[in-house]
Amino acid sequence: MKQTALYLSILFFSIASFGQNISGSELLNKTISYHDPSGNWATFNGTLNVVMETPEKSNRTTKIKINLSEEYFYSKAIKENNTVEFILKKYNCEILYNGSKDFSDEIAKEKRLSCDRANMYKNYYTYLYGLPMKLKDPGTNIDEIVELKKFKGKEHLVLKVTYDEKVGKDIWYFYFDPNTFAMEIYQFYHSKKDSKEIDLESGEYILLSGEQTINGIKIPKNRVWITNKEGKILGTDILE
Repeated sequence: MKQTALYLSILFFSIASFGQNISGSELLNKTISYHDPSGNWATFNGTLNVVMETPEKSNRTTKIKINLSEEYFYSKAIKENNTVEFILKKYNCEILYNGSKDFSDEIAKEKRLSCDRANMYKNYYTYLYGLPMKLKDPGTNIDEIVELKKFKGKEHLVLKVTYDEKVGKDIWYFYFDPNTFAMEIYQFYHSKKDSKEIDLESGEYILLSGEQTINGIKIPKNRVWITNKEGKILGTDILE
């Protein structure tokens, strides 16, 4: 028992020391090497099938096609027997509701069918499923100080990320396994109004579990979205 405790103590201090010695940029490179060892994300061309489970609501199933080289994005969401399709080809935008381009202004307003909405989904899905590689994008600011924090009973190396104002105003924290550098959690907060100070009662954290390899990239299979303040589960994205 004493030997086990001694081993765990040595392991903890080794990890703590490593966290103090590795920079944010180095940590980012290591986690990218884990998730995308062959550098395939830049030319990603693949299909994702995502089921979103939301408490007390019906599931939404979304088929997503992303071809970064061709600047192509397609999503088809099915919920309660209705389908919404967004198609973006470089600067061209196409929207279909239940397979038709012909829908009323009332439907467009109710279902939020717009090219702005299509681009929002494109940015949302390419960001989340392109992590941690997307942290190399312009306008992303990597804090070079890496912290060691315990979250849900496990030690993680934590990377703080902020963005140029034109990119985003939220403050993000990414939690990595200190041995494999796999991304296991990310968390974001909003800034307080008219201030750069973090509003600790805002935002959410996202627990990742499982992995699915697509085009040589290790992508988290399950994402559980939970509020920072109440610990309330908002929904779960499942990659099928």
